[in-house]
Amino acid sequence: MNTLKIITVFAVFAIATFTQAQEIKPIEVKKVMGKVADWQIEHYHDLYSGDTKPHHPLDWTNGALYVGMVKWAAMADDDKYYNWLKEIGEKHEWKLHLRKYHADDHTVGQLYVELYRKYMDENMLEPTKEQFNFIMLHPAQTSLQWKSPYHQSRWNWCDALFMSPPVWAKLYNITGEEKYLDFMMAEYKATTNFLFDKEESLYYRDESYMGKMDNGTKIFWSRGNGWVFAGLTNIMNELSPQSEEYKYFLNIYKKMAKKLLEIQTPEGHWSMSLLGQEFYPTPETSGSSFYTYGLAWGINKRILDKATYAPAVEKGWNAMVGHVTKEGMLGYVQPIGAAPGKAWADKTEVYGTGAFLSAGSEVYKLYGGE
Repeated sequence: MNTLKIITVFAVFAIATFTQAQEIKPIEVKKVMGKVADWQIEHYHDLYSGDTKPHHPLDWTNGALYVGMVKWAAMADDDKYYNWLKEIGEKHEWKLHLRKYHADDHTVGQLYVELYRKYMDENMLEPTKEQFNFIMLHPAQTSLQWKSPYHQSRWNWCDALFMSPPVWAKLYNITGEEKYLDFMMAEYKATTNFLFDKEESLYYRDESYMGKMDNGTKIFWSRGNGWVFAGLTNIMNELSPQSEEYKYFLNIYKKMAKKLLEIQTPEGHWSMSLLGQEFYPTPETSGSSFYTYGLAWGINKRILDKATYAPAVEKGWNAMVGHVTKEGMLGYVQPIGAAPGKAWADKTEVYGTGAFLSAGSEVYKLYGGE
């Protein structure tokens, strides 16, 4: 065999091997999701992000874990995941976390609503409804400017758009009471008008990053925008596609999706500084999992063109799975922060697991899972 034929055969073999390695099968998606979920439950009380004590069960970190875990519970062949989640709610009497107005402390409400949908127990909803009714009757009058007095009583940082608005949307859907929708829309629009960069179709983490540059690029934090993108899908799931409110969120979602397609790395991740790939080459799996989740959801809902966006989802999912250890830990999750930074192969966080499980729930459907 001459040299040219050898090269040609090798190239064909390499391409075939690469394609085979990238193929996504629903059964494999489910298998890795289960492995990651089981590892996280076993290590639920571990220390993360350099903390000296475990996260509180109602903290936003765990709240984001539950958002993904309850999606996995609905897919799993064993009710142990629902039982685990239900025990958390029961132990804490279905209360939200400590701060009445702070979006982070509302996150666990997303779990309560989903468990209510399964068990139809009104006790699971009452504390959240009572607290949100109080907030509507006594709305925060604070500024959206960063570090103004009591500033985080409103959604003045982009992470908040994942934490609280989906709870309001879920309550609206379940109760049919417009007041929940109206409050959520007013506050969401105020935040978006303040933090959304129309030129880049991305959100600043908060006012303090506006006008700042990092190696000559605007600072758009990957996980921060991941919070927003995943939150958009979780909100739209609760609204009628014919409603004006849905169309408002869909407009933002499509703009972000288009931008995300343009800036995905060749490896399938999204850089910790979304516009600064060359300066942040380290993989990061929490923001990237949220983008994979949101893009797969859009294809499944026939909002995004499959031929255009499915390759990005495939690359994204395969990249995330590539950072799951044989034990089931998802590596390269950036610790708690507010800006681009560092991540390590041997470090994880509960919210990263939640993002991964959310991604898996939509990737599973996309590739034929029922």
